[in-house]
Amino acid sequence: MPKVFIVSLGCPKNLTDAEVMAGHLAAAGYELTADKNKADVVLINTCAFLSSAARESEAEINRFISLKKRGKISKIAVTGCLVEREKDSLLKRFPQIDAVAGINALDRIASALDGGGSHILPATLPLAAPKLKVRLTAPHSAYLKIADGCDNHCSYCAIPMIRGRFRSKPMEDVIDEAKNLAGSGAREISLIAQDTTSYGLDLYGRPRLYELLKELIKIPGVDWLRLMYVYPEKLSSEILKFMRDEEKIVHYLDLPLQHISDNVLKKMNRRSTESSIKRKLASIRKLVPDIALRTSFISGFPGETEKDFKKLLAFTAGAGFDNVAVFAYSREPGTPAARLPGQIPETVKTARMNELITAQSRVVDRINLGLAGKTVKVLMDSGNFGRTYRDAPEIDGKVEVIPDAIGHKPDAIGRKTKKTYGLKPTAYGSAGAPPTLKAGDFINVKITGAAGYLRRGTEIR
Repeated sequence: MPKVFIVSLGCPKNLTDAEVMAGHLAAAGYELTADKNKADVVLINTCAFLSSAARESEAEINRFISLKKRGKISKIAVTGCLVEREKDSLLKRFPQIDAVAGINALDRIASALDGGGSHILPATLPLAAPKLKVRLTAPHSAYLKIADGCDNHCSYCAIPMIRGRFRSKPMEDVIDEAKNLAGSGAREISLIAQDTTSYGLDLYGRPRLYELLKELIKIPGVDWLRLMYVYPEKLSSEILKFMRDEEKIVHYLDLPLQHISDNVLKKMNRRSTESSIKRKLASIRKLVPDIALRTSFISGFPGETEKDFKKLLAFTAGAGFDNVAVFAYSREPGTPAARLPGQIPETVKTARMNELITAQSRVVDRINLGLAGKTVKVLMDSGNFGRTYRDAPEIDGKVEVIPDAIGHKPDAIGRKTKKTYGLKPTAYGSAGAPPTLKAGDFINVKITGAAGYLRRGTEIR
């Protein structure tokens, strides 16, 4: 039985694809291993959303090609966004690759490995639900992809070229998948897509995220349902009120705003404006006062003036976001923004990015002061680390339950495992858990201190 080692790069949406491929490989007789030194085959699930991600994917390919040349592994398969972006040229550039499979050929990964060559298929409508899947996350927390592709066509984004038109999974398939996740121990399910708020529009003629949520909360065993990749202009008050009133829908939203200046938003082909964003944020906080908000911003977009940037900087400092991801603009080939005049020098883009990060760090310090002394509900992830509802898995903050309060030696703070997947799920944190703490348990913790996105506290029984 050949052993396969899986490396999945990039976002959670890519990880769910890796889980589907793992399921098909296991069904075809491959044995998954978490140890690359024991692998016969390596599957590299690539990311190419940004040029930097594509370079990281290529570096990973070269790393395993080196192992193959030394006889450490026999075959290499490459899947994911880089395959879609480069099509057949990938095999020409890296002839040592044995097989490539596109994002719409996940169910053909085993035959691709057995027969070699390129397997790239057009997108299916509707999005096909996975028939086979092996969980690669910790048992208590799972991602559920409800749609793929995107029709928003932001001028900087390569996703429509890579993943195609927006395609939803049928609601009954999503519900069945959620039940399976709950049955395998998932207490937290994060709903993901390129645009979760458009869920169902292509299948049912209108968005049906609200109806989907009403069905998902009925599933026993699921305590937290988390919404990721929510477009602010499409977020209805109906969903917000449901979030407010239904305890299973965590009071957390991931809103990709990207900028606040109307000048830049227009160039980005975003539908939001400064005034509509501020109205939406006020509405969200009025309906769900304890909401935790995450967003992302792009610095140095073509044509971004110093005035535009200062407006974004002031907005970042004053908006009170719990978590902010900042990216220096990346000029992606084939995107409309790559052809725009007014391209910003790399040094300026990076300097602006760093200013935004510094401004957000001060916001986090203020939030931490407000949490000090409060008792919060924490979902334990690994060892003595867990998260509150305010933090999505892997990308946001953590809570370290102080070991002295439970008689356990502390682990290295902030250590994070590499995203490699086999039979044993991986998650950040320590190698061993204190006897009183168990991954997947909810506990009450009194916050006693913080350093950036890492909070510390004592368990309250």
